[in-house]
Formats: sequence, structure tokens, C-alpha cells
Amino acid sequence: MPKKTLLIVAHVPSTNTKALCDAVVQGAAHPDIENVSVVCKTPFEAGPEDVLAADAVILGTTENLGYMSGALKDFFDRTYYPVLEEKQGLAFALYIRAGHDGTGTRRAVESITTGLRWKAVCDPLVCRGEWADEFLDQCEELGMLVAVGLDAGIL
Repeated sequence: MPKKTLLIVAHVPSTNTKALCDAVVQGAAHPDIENVSVVCKTPFEAGPEDVLAADAVILGTTENLGYMSGALKDFFDRTYYPVLEEKQGLAFALYIRAGHDGTGTRRAVESITTGLRWKAVCDPLVCRGEWADEFLDQCEELGMLVAVGLDAGIL
């Protein structure tokens, strides 16, 4: 069976957000998951070619003034039209590092992914409030969930 590609596009402006992204990658790259190749890039590094090559995407962003990070918005600005037709139905998941409630961030990302006709595989993971080490476990589980779905052929 050919390997499927899981693209992780995560904004990592701090040590904590880098740790969240690393946890997602760790979960997605679990040794029992054999047929999934994990590609992780920042929103500034990722482009349309990465989305076109992906079988699923995990998006990670900070909550910035009640909105997604400017970096993730830039990613969407550059990739939206080049992938619009070819990647309808693309499975995706979202995690948000939110100092407040993450509502505006979630709404903004869901508005764009709805326009792209991408399919959410689960509710967004919102790591809200003060830092908690449990965020790392939750992000690892999210990465594993999406990668297992790809590996099993259900995504």
C-alpha cells in the first residue's frame, strides 16, 4: 500500500507552541502507524504544492487578537485558489493555543476551510488559558488520531 501524506502546518512563535507542534508530530509518527509519511512546516514554508501532495492536514495556530495567526492567514492567502478545486473533501484537524477562549480563531479558520470544502475529522482542540502540560498529551492524541485514520484508510 502506498504511503499517505499527513501535512502539519503549525505556527510556532514560542517554546510552548513549538512543544505543541512537536507533540502532534510525535503522535502522528507513532511507530505502529506504518503507511503515513509526516511532513511538518510552518505556515510561511508550506505552499500549495504541499497541500496538493497531502492526504490530510493538521493546522496549528495561536489565538492572535481573537483571530488566527497572521502566519496561518498568509498560508491560506497563498494556497486557497491553487488548491480549491483539487482538494475539496480534504480531511483536516485544527488545534489552537488560546490565551482566551479561541472562539474567533476557530470561526475564522472554519470559515476558510468551509470555503475550501475541507472535511473536519474532529472538533478543534483548543488549548485555552494558562499553560498546562496536558496540552501536550492532547496534541499528541490529535496527531495520532489523524494519522491512524489515514493509515486505516478511513480518511
